[in-house]
Amino acid sequence: MAGFRDSAGQQSTVDAYIVVDFHSRKILTAHAAEKQRQVASLTKIVSAMVVLDWAQLTRADLSELATVPASAARIGGPNRMNLRPGERISLRDGLYCALIGSDNWAAETVADHVGRDLLVRGDGKQASSPVAEFIKQMNALAERQGATGSLFTNSHGMDHQGSLPYSTAADIARLAIYALGKPSFTFFCSQKERRVSVQGDAGVRQFIIQNTNKLLGKDSIDGIKTGMTRQAGPCLAISADRAAIVTELPDGRTRVTPRRLIVVVLGASDRFSAARTLLLGGWEKFDAWNSGGRLILNPAELLSGSKD
Repeated sequence: MAGFRDSAGQQSTVDAYIVVDFHSRKILTAHAAEKQRQVASLTKIVSAMVVLDWAQLTRADLSELATVPASAARIGGPNRMNLRPGERISLRDGLYCALIGSDNWAAETVADHVGRDLLVRGDGKQASSPVAEFIKQMNALAERQGATGSLFTNSHGMDHQGSLPYSTAADIARLAIYALGKPSFTFFCSQKERRVSVQGDAGVRQFIIQNTNKLLGKDSIDGIKTGMTRQAGPCLAISADRAAIVTELPDGRTRVTPRRLIVVVLGASDRFSAARTLLLGGWEKFDAWNSGGRLILNPAELLSGSKD
């Protein structure tokens, strides 16, 4: 476990963390980044990407209604909309609820809906249930992105039942880099709040879902996801950008260097303070590395990525 002080002089501890440049994949600082542990609702980054990739490939409409499955009632954890099996919610609203509200029932609902379609389109190696098929795709996506230290056993990140899921700070950063490469994901996770609708026997209910990321909008932070369970502790993945660096080259050309950092903290005593402190320190390290010629002396300085 690492300890450091934030800008207010408060001591923070973090079990594992990583700060990485989105564009170059340069690791700016890290501690126990490959340590396997629970990551709670950071899992929903992967779930959302399976849904969005599926929608893009099949040209599915995110306004499709998904039915809350009976399996959702066995999850536990946040159910802020008081969903009930048999009620219906659009895939779009389900993603908002899962990503910015961290709702487990919503994550299970979109997983069940997409998993059913995946089974219909199956490759002959079908899983035992729609959700199991969806989880299979989550792990396949993780493997393709080089997140080989991870095993996802559900769509939401709860870790008190069944096989224990796990990942690493480095793997979450790998998956976040992939997710933030998709404008649709970036839009979802950057919303401070969203009005969503649920269709049930009593009619349509509407809710305002608030983003659980308290850092959103501060220091140019525009995502990504919070998470917390008893085993994982408080977890957070954030992203932030700054204006690109424009450099005039000797030959008269102009070089533009974009700047975006990703910070992942796992098992933090104060996840928001720790992530912000690491972000601000990360900017200092990035600018020093960039002005020093962006030297890479060892391949291990870069976060490995996609196997595609």
